Amino acid sequence: MEKLHLLSVALGLAALAGVNLYLTVFATGLAIHFHWITLGPQYQSLEVLGNPWIISISGVLYLLEFFADKIPWVDSIWDAVHTVIRPIGGALLAIQVLGHPSPAFTVIVALLAGGTSLLAHTAKAATRLASNTSPEPFTNIGLSLGEDAAVLGGLTLVNLSPLLALTIFLVAIGLFWYFARRILRSIKSKMGVRRKELHQTADRNLSVK
Repeated sequence: MEKLHLLSVALGLAALAGVNLYLTVFATGLAIHFHWITLGPQYQSLEVLGNPWIISISGVLYLLEFFADKIPWVDSIWDAVHTVIRPIGGALLAIQVLGHPSPAFTVIVALLAGGTSLLAHTAKAATRLASNTSPEPFTNIGLSLGEDAAVLGGLTLVNLSPLLALTIFLVAIGLFWYFARRILRSIKSKMGVRRKELHQTADRNLSVK
């Protein structure tokens, strides 16, 4: 049962890292440093996240992401850069949760955590790409704030009930992939409309000249 709880916390943090790695590390580190949460004996390995250097660096990186995440297309470029960073970060967080288990269990959890982070990251990146086809910036701002709130809420839920948190995360990711085709069709259709508009504008300019 203890291993199941450890696995739930590990994969839960990995899923949140796939959405926003820096906020996950920053908020967890703050909570540990200021004793907002009490770590059980099996989670003592997470105390390292309360290190002031880790909190400071993750805070600065989160601040950068906070602004980049709200600018159309800049957010998608940021997501593209983090396609590798977030899964690796999620896997490292999961390994840190485990402490010093058997090497085989560590490798298994690292693979599962990396995959979970990648799925969550892909879901976020695809949603942002769809929102960027809209000319107004408010959708991006709303999505970014919603994601930050979801990460903070997810961290609270992981602390209160790791199994419930992991179940909710996996259901949410599963629902996204169920509707992924519709989202991709929406992106393609919107991009097609934008291209036609650009071609029509170019043709009009040539006609005027």
